[in-house]
Amino acid sequence: MEYESPSQKGAIMKVPGPDHPIHVEANPKRVVVSVGDTKIADSRRTMTLREADYPPVTYVPRADAEMQLLKKTEHTTHCPYKGDASYFTIALGNRELENAAWSYEHPYPPALQVAEYLAFYPNQVTIEER
Repeated sequence: MEYESPSQKGAIMKVPGPDHPIHVEANPKRVVVSVGDTKIADSRRTMTLREADYPPVTYVPRADAEMQLLKKTEHTTHCPYKGDASYFTIALGNRELENAAWSYEHPYPPALQVAEYLAFYPNQVTIEER
């Protein structure tokens, strides 16, 4: 099912269903996100988003991330199920990991639980559950 997004004129919002399920749940484990020896985030309040056949994605509250290491970029993407994602570059001295993290700041209803949380590309950072 599709309907127009009330917050984003012209954007089509798709409703998850049996062919494209979305489920968000609290992760009971501690999650540490790092780049080398630098800790980017450390949280016991993460959420796991499972969507269709994609690998699960861990979302970390911004309050548990080292936001001074993250620079918001102009890059955005749109998911018809979750909404518009904003991206962040991880800045570590002279090294930058461009668009290594993303966030749904104003997600569609299926992803409301991850509003203002951050997700990280596992090929750019180390994500450990402890």
